[in-house]
Amino acid sequence: MSTIRLTKPTIGVLEVLLAATDDNPAWGLSICRDADLGTGTVYPILDRLAERGWIHSRDETEPHPGRPARRYYELTGTGRKLASEALAVRAQRRRRFSPSGGVA
Repeated sequence: MSTIRLTKPTIGVLEVLLAATDDNPAWGLSICRDADLGTGTVYPILDRLAERGWIHSRDETEPHPGRPARRYYELTGTGRKLASEALAVRAQRRRRFSPSGGVA
């Protein structure tokens, strides 16, 4: 399991994946919409996350008349832990350097 560079687009994708639930899963175009990013940005990020073991994907199995089957993306247990930790460290770092964060 390796780390991943936390660019703004990657952070946006991770935030969407962290918010996804079994009742409201994340699929490619929903991630694009919710992270406000294009497919050419999101899908390479999803590929990198999958290569590093942060996420896994599965095809939609329910009927889906009138549209292609969706591919759902979900953080693995380790991926959820690493994403949460990375975003918490980043938030702490941002607070430390913000004007109201206590830096004189």
